[in-house]
Amino acid sequence: MFIGIDDTDSPAGMCTTYLGARLIRALGQAGMRVFETRLVRLNPNAPFKTRGNAAVCIEVEGDRDEAFSLASGLVEDLADFSCTNTNPGLVVAEHRPDPAFYWKAAQDFCTIEEARAILDREGALYRGWKNGRGLIGATAAVASVLPDRTWELLAYRRAASWGTPRDVERASVFAAEAATWPHTWDSVDRTQDVVVCVPHTPDPALFGIRGESPEWVTRARALIRAEETEIEQVWVTNQGTDAHLVNGRIGSLLEGRSYRVPGRVVERPVTGEGGHVMLVMEEEDRRLTCMAFEPTKGFRDIVRALVPGDTLLVCGSYKNGTLNLEKIHIDALAEDTMVRSPICPDCGTRMTSAGKEKGYKCRTCGARSQEPEISTRPRAIQTGWFEVPPTARRHLSRPLVRGDVQA
Repeated sequence: MFIGIDDTDSPAGMCTTYLGARLIRALGQAGMRVFETRLVRLNPNAPFKTRGNAAVCIEVEGDRDEAFSLASGLVEDLADFSCTNTNPGLVVAEHRPDPAFYWKAAQDFCTIEEARAILDREGALYRGWKNGRGLIGATAAVASVLPDRTWELLAYRRAASWGTPRDVERASVFAAEAATWPHTWDSVDRTQDVVVCVPHTPDPALFGIRGESPEWVTRARALIRAEETEIEQVWVTNQGTDAHLVNGRIGSLLEGRSYRVPGRVVERPVTGEGGHVMLVMEEEDRRLTCMAFEPTKGFRDIVRALVPGDTLLVCGSYKNGTLNLEKIHIDALAEDTMVRSPICPDCGTRMTSAGKEKGYKCRTCGARSQEPEISTRPRAIQTGWFEVPPTARRHLSRPLVRGDVQA
């Protein structure tokens, strides 16, 4: 059977994956056999999402009613019901529902009614607390299929330490990444010299190591020195797979979805207040504004180096009429030309405009010219993929270190 749980945490604490790790151990103690432990990220733009919009699915063999009872008890014991937006959902299904619901939850929006209809059709046991919104994620988790998959080892703190500063030796995290990269990734951001895998929220997670196999994340974890943990769990996940992205075209993008969009740069990017960089693209007569926000750091320099005529594939979430960039593929580079007033051939000073469609005039000697000075500058960038740094990367966004990203 498949047990799905979602929406048990809040900004003040708890973590659905921690609850899932506790349930895995409770199922084992009850004599049930656990086959797979799955962490499933859903649409990162969902308006009522929890911190990382993660649900869990546990594939297990045993008594369905007993499993449902154990899971219900843990939800009631551990979920943060004090938070208005925490509305847990629990599903126990003997068969995996139609994966279409998972894909819709990862790329679009689903309703509680849709989830209930699927569960009733499957004859699943389920329960929603408060408004039951967590049934959406719990149903999507049990319906999930992972044609591409990664793994994450999550270490959880002892309850007495929750809410206190985490004790993780910084140097050991850098050493773990150096020893296991590129088979693990995003534990640190070497460019900015910061640790990424240790959260700062008051939840039970101590750190998380992401990688291409259980063996690699376990190897990296062995090198990290930190405070004593309560439990540690390796999850198979859809993180780092671009499962949230769909192909889109300028002019037909929908709010709250994430896309791959082709287009051509219209004008030079502009750096605005706060260091955010705005890029405008077009396809035929339709235009799209893209943003590289300040937290994307050096990625903005790539965006700033684009010029009119460059052709791109941009990836990101479409929110408030703007595509928030996660990565871009530069397909072709145009010439970077500069058009200026010409130099006067008689006195060597630079001419100025003589007026609209009147060419140029030397203010020193009065000489005239109709032709501007056109020069070409070498490009500072090349074609290929460019991505935001680990500190700004979304859970689902596929890092380039994994290779084989389709343009």
